[in-house]
Amino acid sequence: MEALYVLLIFSLLLGVSFLVAFFWAQKNGQFEDTKTPAIRVLFDDIDAKRAADKRNNNPEKKMKVTGEYHGS
Repeated sequence: MEALYVLLIFSLLLGVSFLVAFFWAQKNGQFEDTKTPAIRVLFDDIDAKRAADKRNNNPEKKMKVTGEYHGS
């Protein structure tokens, strides 16, 4: 029976701590912007394509973009 009291106190403390964390996040504006995370996924593709172009280091693209390539 004593274990039941310990578990009850522990669960109440855990619940109160989650409630405090929720109100703290709400007060600090964690739930203000609901639209940007949905469209942020679209911008990641552009950044990934730029990174892939840099990794490939394609001379033809380099010539078109910067004009620095003078290879044979």
